[in-house]
Amino acid sequence: MTLVQTPPRPASTDLPHGTVVDVLGTAEPQVCDDMSVEVALAVMTAARTSRLVVCDQDGQSTGLVTQAELAAVRDSSTYTDRVRLRDILGDHGVLTAAVHTLGNLTLSR
Repeated sequence: MTLVQTPPRPASTDLPHGTVVDVLGTAEPQVCDDMSVEVALAVMTAARTSRLVVCDQDGQSTGLVTQAELAAVRDSSTYTDRVRLRDILGDHGVLTAAVHTLGNLTLSR
């Protein structure tokens, strides 16, 4: 079973603006990269959030997935229930790139 760490949610559900480093400081649910897309969507619904921080088996952040991205994957013709978050992160591991460079990568809605 995949563990989910859900910190308390702030009063506002708006997506924060700023750098990825800023986002890392917010209370976003963290899930393991072996979680399926369907379970991740259910976690988002339960947590009332539109994105999840994805971590590897060592608890290191490897990416950020949004509800829109997961819905697009689920609705694609190649989707199966065996697709895991690590399978869809690919090169867009936004958090990984930002943590390594600590650059000014800006997130937008």
